[in-house]
Amino acid sequence: MVEVLLALGLVVAAFVGFNIGGSSTGVAFGPAVGSGAVSKLTAAALMSVFVLLGGWTVGRNVVETLGGRIVPASMFTLEVSIVVLFFIGVALFLSNVVGVPASTSMTAVGAIAGLGLATGRLDWGTMGRIVSWWLVSPVAAFWVSGVIGRYFYPRLVEWFAVTQTDGALIALDRSGAIPRPVLGPETTRREVVGTSLVVAIACYMAFSAGASNVANAVAPLVGSGELGLNEGILLGAGAIGVGAFTIARRTLDTMGNDLTEMPLVAALVVAVVSASLVTALSAIGIPASFVIIATMSIVGLGWGRATRTATLSDTVQGEAPDVSVGALAAGPEDAPTVGGGGSPSPSETDHAAIGDEPSEEIPAAADLFEPATTARVVVLQNVVPFIATVAAYVLFRVYPIG
Repeated sequence: MVEVLLALGLVVAAFVGFNIGGSSTGVAFGPAVGSGAVSKLTAAALMSVFVLLGGWTVGRNVVETLGGRIVPASMFTLEVSIVVLFFIGVALFLSNVVGVPASTSMTAVGAIAGLGLATGRLDWGTMGRIVSWWLVSPVAAFWVSGVIGRYFYPRLVEWFAVTQTDGALIALDRSGAIPRPVLGPETTRREVVGTSLVVAIACYMAFSAGASNVANAVAPLVGSGELGLNEGILLGAGAIGVGAFTIARRTLDTMGNDLTEMPLVAALVVAVVSASLVTALSAIGIPASFVIIATMSIVGLGWGRATRTATLSDTVQGEAPDVSVGALAAGPEDAPTVGGGGSPSPSETDHAAIGDEPSEEIPAAADLFEPATTARVVVLQNVVPFIATVAAYVLFRVYPIG
């Protein structure tokens, strides 16, 4: 019987990891695939490698938190582990139905917290620390991105927005005894740097996803003692990799097309800010929601960009800036995506000073974010973990299988 339950638990864990891979790959590599920097196959391979790296290093702390700090590890029998993983899987399914990515980290914490509440074994200190960071991290993402949008965004566009040329990026020079890589016939050095940056940031996001999400697939089984930590990380990362090579192909299409309304530079800023916060939280053992942090980063970046039309003194004196939610969608300084040949160098372009930039210079050609959709994402990101918490509490209260 134990062997059957363990096999069932491994299958459910692999299923959860498979779904995580399908959704996380699109988030991490959507900009890179959409811009043509890498193919879907290459994106899946890089996702698999860096998810494993993130889970094997930083992700261990999150596994330990979910597997034995919110409630004692002794609470995780095989039956309990399967139930918790089931709730995470259901959350992923519901998120796909409504079209909003659910936070597997928050849902996993919710299901485990429901177990702790039902049995009176919840560690309130650990939960308080986790929830506190859940409140602080989106605010931090908003303000960091807001500062970047207000003071640095135009310069970043010039430095990193580049244009793709025709032909291969890298070619092989076979004139010597040993073939060596060289730039393609029309490739510029700036194009190589820009493309490499896009891919590097995607890999960084994949690392962040592994650090945060591998634990969601295997922490209950690791906490039960039926699965070793190293084996659990390999299982979770492997399942995410399978998802990256299969169902992620559709999410890569979706994310690549959806991001056409947001300049690539803005997408990369959001990626760096969000991945950095998630990785930092994972390093201290805090399961974090990448989607909520990224959403607030987008809002903050757009707000900061739009407020360039007014100085701080104007704002203090009551002169409100003309803020548009489409502040990043278009503008005279926006350069084409990935590459560089015809883009002006930073020394060749002068920017209007903050407060002197007219509002018509930042048109709302396409909304960077839609307020109603943003609110829907944030609400559902919190509602789904709440439902998981209540459902787990009721189940473990009525049927105390733990």
